[in-house]
Amino acid sequence: MNRLHIPKNYQPLLNLYETQEAIALVKDTFSGFLAKALNLKRVSAPLFVPSGSGLNDDLNGVERPVSFEVSDTGEEVQVVHSLAKWKRQALMQYGFPVGEGLYADMNAIRRDEQLDSLHSIYVDQWDWEKVIREEDRTLDTLMHAMQNIVTAIICTYDLLKWKYPRLPMKFKHDMAFVTTQELEDLWPELTPRERENRFVRQHRTAGILQIGGKLRSGGKHDGRAPDYDDWELNGDIFFWDDLLGCAMELSSMGVRVSPESLQRQLALSGCEYRSSLPFHSALLRGELPFTMGGGIGQSRMCMLLMGKAHIGEVQSSFWDEKTKQVCREAGVVLL
Repeated sequence: MNRLHIPKNYQPLLNLYETQEAIALVKDTFSGFLAKALNLKRVSAPLFVPSGSGLNDDLNGVERPVSFEVSDTGEEVQVVHSLAKWKRQALMQYGFPVGEGLYADMNAIRRDEQLDSLHSIYVDQWDWEKVIREEDRTLDTLMHAMQNIVTAIICTYDLLKWKYPRLPMKFKHDMAFVTTQELEDLWPELTPRERENRFVRQHRTAGILQIGGKLRSGGKHDGRAPDYDDWELNGDIFFWDDLLGCAMELSSMGVRVSPESLQRQLALSGCEYRSSLPFHSALLRGELPFTMGGGIGQSRMCMLLMGKAHIGEVQSSFWDEKTKQVCREAGVVLL
């Protein structure tokens, strides 16, 4: 609640009926563009995974998963945070060839998320993963995929604007790329979040690369779990949101860890114990394909493309009474 920001004199550009109609258009349209841009096929995805499998995404390592006991078996399962590791295993099990991949509608509960204009305990995103060759584990491969995703987003907006011509937003197609170390070198006096805002405000559409490892200052730009992205080969996609006056992250993605980078990142994180978990031991034995993948926020994208001020305008979630009161007074209609 302490980070809730509603622009002064906010007026929704679409009414409630149009908003629901537009959400369907965005979700149906973008998934098709994404599949064509990255050569992906849709698959069904789990809502929960076995607790001891190592398949759940640990995010920054401090978030608590929602877990429960299956009455019939007595086993504990966890509601997913994301499908980062499950997708890689699925590519192997389904027999996807090099150059092809999968995407799925992922729904999750993140109980420790701080509630504000951009964050909810309910997460909906397109999770995707693609098989690549070992020699394609490069930043060039990553940046090419990031630009393709941006193209799919802007094509989706073009269709949305065709249906609702009064939408005034303009988005820059060509991305500007920067590493987290370059950001620190540019503005050492700023916080990582302030650096993101400064860079994205200048460039409008940006890819911020190499997130998770320590910078030369000794700190980190942001936390990343050690067991899915290679910290030297990952990045986030940002658009500048004029309404909220901030850099909005729409996607976190990366080239996934090799056996060597997994071992190194587990050691750096003090998480060597994970190497004995089923997913991690299979990866270390070289049984999983080389892949790249990521997640793309569905509600975030709807917010950005429709000019919404609060994520609760495009998804139905839980909000405390104070948030609901502030939103009512500001003309924000929470679903």
